[in-house]
Amino acid sequence: MRATFLAFLSVLMAACSAGTDDGVVDVAFIAEPSELDSDGVRLGNAGQHVRAALSTGLVRIDPRGQVVPGVAERWIVTDGGASYIFRINEFDLADGTPLTAQAVRDALQRRVRELRATSLGLDLAKIRDIRAMTGRVIEIRLTSPMPDFLQLLAQPELGIDLGSRSAALMARDPGDEGLLLAALPPEMRGLPEQPGWEDAVREVRVHAAGAEEAVEGFAQGRFDLVLGGRLSALPLASTGPLSRGNVRLDAAIGLFGLDVSEPKGFLGVPENREALAMAVDRQGLMQPFNIGGWFASTRIVPTALSTAAEPPGERWATLSLEQRRSEARQRVAQWRAASGRDPQVGIYLPPGPGSDLLFEGLAEDFAVIGVSATRSDAPAAADLVLRDRVARYASPRWFLNQFQCGISAAQCSEDADYLVSLALDARDSAEEASYLYEAESTLLATNLYIPLGAPIRWSMVRADIEGFSENPWNVHPLFPLSRAPI
Repeated sequence: MRATFLAFLSVLMAACSAGTDDGVVDVAFIAEPSELDSDGVRLGNAGQHVRAALSTGLVRIDPRGQVVPGVAERWIVTDGGASYIFRINEFDLADGTPLTAQAVRDALQRRVRELRATSLGLDLAKIRDIRAMTGRVIEIRLTSPMPDFLQLLAQPELGIDLGSRSAALMARDPGDEGLLLAALPPEMRGLPEQPGWEDAVREVRVHAAGAEEAVEGFAQGRFDLVLGGRLSALPLASTGPLSRGNVRLDAAIGLFGLDVSEPKGFLGVPENREALAMAVDRQGLMQPFNIGGWFASTRIVPTALSTAAEPPGERWATLSLEQRRSEARQRVAQWRAASGRDPQVGIYLPPGPGSDLLFEGLAEDFAVIGVSATRSDAPAAADLVLRDRVARYASPRWFLNQFQCGISAAQCSEDADYLVSLALDARDSAEEASYLYEAESTLLATNLYIPLGAPIRWSMVRADIEGFSENPWNVHPLFPLSRAPI
């Protein structure tokens, strides 16, 4: 096996030195070059994709957003959903060492410890124990059932990291331009050898670029895919005949709204913060972008994802937009009369033509109730800062963990954190759902976060590219792109 790996690397290096782009898929992430770094536990979108290619987990996410086998060839769920038992693929690592359940167990335990201070670490809090049962079988026991556990376990940060011997889907070779990745042969991934496999694959070269550079490179044919697009840059992708039919939007779920940086002045009163939330015409904000099917939301947890016995509706559902704004205007007028000042807020949005349009819409909505808005150059100088993040899994727990006091101190509630902690050891799913609903209600009452709706994620994809599909997680694995088109 070691000889096979060395031979594979020699072919990869020869391809790099040949100086040709033949058979290479060029992928541009809209990201800073440093985000391609796949080390550590705090990864950006680009780094997560690179990590997923270089370090396979027990399970992984496919192009459709579905959980599929990774290092584990199969699994069963027992004890009412509190026990997951995985059978590990039998194969040798790059140095010839067999992959064992003990090595997988040790790697997972180490990574769970490293993640404790992150929001992903909070998501993993239900893990009670990880143990190797036999040479090829491990069990993960939870404190209580978690229907989304496999989706969580498929996150790139939970890849089986064994240093230079890591289980992987691809091998890397940093070149002069971009990061070149090549798919490992099936026999190096615990699968049967496939005759003619080498003729059916191609390398994937990953670049980091600014939004304008990425879109221009796509139009010029330098990039086959552009990934990582957000609302701030969406107008760039929507202009010009070359982009038509190539822009693909994920129906993403997550958080897209405004954080209150510091509750002071006009924003020092919860009712005034609520007034801003009431004033926003959420559907109107998206009209300039011509996005079909976008979901607006006035809540932290989207109503469709609530697990409460009686799913809550949107806030202020019995009031029309004008009625909400009338109430908001009264609160603004009361504050102005009491303080003798005209309320104003500074808003930070990331640079880009999409953010310009979003700011114009927000400023108009706030002006209707008597609050003036200015554009801040940096988050530290702003009263309101955009929060824009895609969910890892579809559970209220993910949304609430984003506001935990150790993660988001300015927008948190200790009472909400306590309720979320009680949900970890709930006796049944109904009790857990009740705690999580109460936690969300507690957070909403602070009005330290103004929800707008679902995050926007877009890509640009050439028609001849296979291995790409829209999905709600904005996950577009690099490994499937290595397959040659049929």
